[in-house]
Formats: sequence, C-alpha cells, structure tokens
Amino acid sequence: MIIFRYLCRELLFATLAVSAVLLLMVMSGRFVKYLAEAAAGELSANILFSLMGYRLPGFLELVLPLGFFVGILLAYGRLYIESEMTVLHACGFSERRLLGYTLAPALGVALVVAAMSLYLTPTGMERSSGLLTADKSRSEFDHLVPKKFVATEGDRVVYYAQALSRDRSTMYDVFLAELSSSSAETETAQQTVTLAREGVQQVDPETGLRYLVLRDGYRYEGVPGQRDYRLMKFASYEVLLDIPEVRQRSRDRIESASTLDLWRSDGREERANLHWRFSLPVLVLVVAALAVPLSRTNPRQGRYAKMIPAVLLYITYLVILQGVRGAIEDGKIGSPAAIWLVHPPFLILGLLLLGGRKRRRCPARPGDSKEAGHA
Repeated sequence: MIIFRYLCRELLFATLAVSAVLLLMVMSGRFVKYLAEAAAGELSANILFSLMGYRLPGFLELVLPLGFFVGILLAYGRLYIESEMTVLHACGFSERRLLGYTLAPALGVALVVAAMSLYLTPTGMERSSGLLTADKSRSEFDHLVPKKFVATEGDRVVYYAQALSRDRSTMYDVFLAELSSSSAETETAQQTVTLAREGVQQVDPETGLRYLVLRDGYRYEGVPGQRDYRLMKFASYEVLLDIPEVRQRSRDRIESASTLDLWRSDGREERANLHWRFSLPVLVLVVAALAVPLSRTNPRQGRYAKMIPAVLLYITYLVILQGVRGAIEDGKIGSPAAIWLVHPPFLILGLLLLGGRKRRRCPARPGDSKEAGHA
C-alpha cells in the first residue's frame, strides 16, 4: 500500500499539472475567439464567462486522457531516471504489477471522463447553444459598437452610430445604408442612405416587432452614377428591424442531445456520437496500458527521450478514432460499432511493449554458472 499510494500520488500530481496547462491553452484559444466576436459586436460581452463555463466539460473530456497519458510518462520517467524504478524491479516489483497499480487511478480518471462525456458535456453544450441562440436572436443593433461600421443582412445593410446612451437605448448621429434586395447582384442596384440626429428602438406591444425610430434626418434614394436621386427630409422615420434566423447546426444539435436521447435514436450521426461518448473512458484505460511500457527510460538517455514518439502515438490513436467517427457520420462506414475496432490494436501494442522487456534480456552464457560456482 505504501508503494501504491506513492505511485498514485506521483501520477495524479503530474496528471493535474499537465491537464491544467493543456486546459489553459485550449480555453485561451476559445476565449480569444469569443472575445474577438464580442469586440466586433457579434456577441454580447456579458455572456463570455458563462459560455466558457458551459464549454469546460467538453474541453476536459479531451484534455484529461492526454494529461493522464503524459502524466504517466513524466511520473514514471522520473522514477526510472532516479533509479527508483530499478530498485522496485530488483525487489520483485514487475511491470505487470506496475500496470495493475496504474489501472486503479486510470479507472478513476475514466469515470471522470465518462461523467463528462455522458452527462456534463451534453448539458453544457445544450445550455451554451441556448445562450448563443438567445443572444444571436436579438437585433443586430443590440450589438452596436460606437464609431464602428457594422454590416448585416448579408452585407446589404451597413449602419453606424457616433455615440450611444448609457442604457444603449438611444443612438446619436446615425448613418444607415441599404442595398435594394431586388437587384442586389446587378450593376444598377438601388441604394438608400439615411442620416438622422438620433435613433431609438421601439417594440410594438401587439405584434412584438422591433422598429428603429429615426428622428430629424434625411433619406437619399437612387442608383449610383445616376442623377435621379430622391431626397426626403423627415421628422420621424421607422425602420423594421429583421430578427436574424438562428439555425443550429446538425452536429451542435446532436452533441447537445442527452445520452438517453441518442440511445433511443436510430440515426447514423446520433449512433456515431453515442459510441464516441462511450469510447472516451475506454481511451483512458488503453493509453494507460500504452504509457507504462513507453515510460521505460534509460538514465543515460534523459527524461524526455521517448516523450515525442509517445505523444505522436497518442495523436495517431486519437486521429484514427475521430476519423472512424467521421466516416460513420458521412455514411462511408455502415456500422457505428466500427469505432470499437480502433481500441484493440493499440491495447495489444501496449501489452506487446510491456512483455518486450523480458524478451530483450540476453540469455545466460553456459560458462557463467560454472564461473559463479568456482567463485
């Protein structure tokens, strides 16, 4: 039990450290993407941290297997470099027993990954999708950034406001340019430019439609290059704000579906996603069997001698797994259960590497026993 606790402590500390670094890298990239969308006015800034929180389980279910794999390499590699593993082997501690001790924390990590993939990740995806849908369903003017031109409706409408009130309900010095949708792709497309001192948003209580009410301005209508422009001065002018249609992608819809709904579904993509969710916990156990023999290090080679080949092997494993999943979703592979054929070759490879140490031992020479007896 002393050796078991020692190995588990070293392994879990290394796993947490590596997973934290990987999670920080992944979340930083995603946060920068959301931040750029918020700066461009495509996303509300007040939902950024909520989105990151909902997406956290989805990041962890992919980060934890890699973190555990690299954690085994680092923890056991240090034990080999400092000759602690050599002492354990000299006392009769075999690599098979080391694998058995490793499978205990691997099972714990696999259960955590299973909780993420089967429940927490779909729940987080569902809530983040709902949050994005509610935010995207708002009018484009709700994301208006002062002193910045913003295009909407397929670049047929461009609007600009010099300033906004504190409650963002009133725009000042409004510019609005519209391209006629009936002839948008011809050279004689009609354009409309509206200038107003201020604009406010109003909601019709009966229909629920949103209007932009412009006050004290001018409206210009005509075809660029021609002289027959029409000028209109107005005290108040109402523009109907089109609420953009938000369509949830098929893959996002499937990933946000609960595991029970996927189990009841007979769709090809749904079954592929279901098998993928159950494959992630198995991935943790297989990489544990791979990492134990790969962590074997010669003190003269250095601690990180086998790190790059081992990580490349893990990436190959994960890419093949995702490739089979994509082939199932595209209909190139008929049976969704084909994803389970990816695990056995890598498990067998790990077991072969584990047993290769005994086969590489040189056989004793015939004269060695006699010399030992004379000594």
